Amino acid sequence: MGPLTEKKPKPLLEVNGKSLLEHKLAALPEEVDEVIIVIGYRGEMIRDKFGASYGNITLRYVRQENPTGGTAEALWLAKDLLRGKFLVMNGDNIYAREDIEKCIKSENWSVLVGAAEAIRTGAVIADESGRVLSIVENTEHSGKENYANTALYVLDTRVFDYDPKPKAAGSSELGLPQTFIQAAQDIPIKTVQASGWVEIKEPSDLEKASVFLTQRHP
Repeated sequence: MGPLTEKKPKPLLEVNGKSLLEHKLAALPEEVDEVIIVIGYRGEMIRDKFGASYGNITLRYVRQENPTGGTAEALWLAKDLLRGKFLVMNGDNIYAREDIEKCIKSENWSVLVGAAEAIRTGAVIADESGRVLSIVENTEHSGKENYANTALYVLDTRVFDYDPKPKAAGSSELGLPQTFIQAAQDIPIKTVQASGWVEIKEPSDLEKASVFLTQRHP
């Protein structure tokens, strides 16, 4: 995001007068009553802005000291605070409430997937029934396979029975998709198709998010 994040963390970038993180918290269904936020770069700004609650949602914070620790390390840092079934999502992407609700209601583990002409992130490979077979990072696919990984998952504490895996060969960054996909043969992981989502990777995506949010909440 270049100079936009020189003085603030990416989740605090604003779209339509609210931060990306605030849009995310506002989209959470009523079933969610507690959120654990893993903070890193300028994370104190997030803690200072939101404090201990957002509406009826209790907020708790865990610090990730290693900036390249990866998404699996981030989840493992919150391990002792988690119980049963839980929702995991990136701190920047924009999601629709109805899609989050569909994921939560799934009986199995679930991955929210989006249709994309060109996949800029990981690709989710699923069979005809929608069961996830594999998740491939953007360095390892052609950009056209199956579904885009939106980085929204519903898992449970059984994920901690598996050892964290690197995001890619030779990388020290631990990837959550590469970690939980180990369970695919033991635990059904189903795809839930997104009605819409916005992946925030570059400044122009903020305008896409503005259009998306305006259409949903004019």
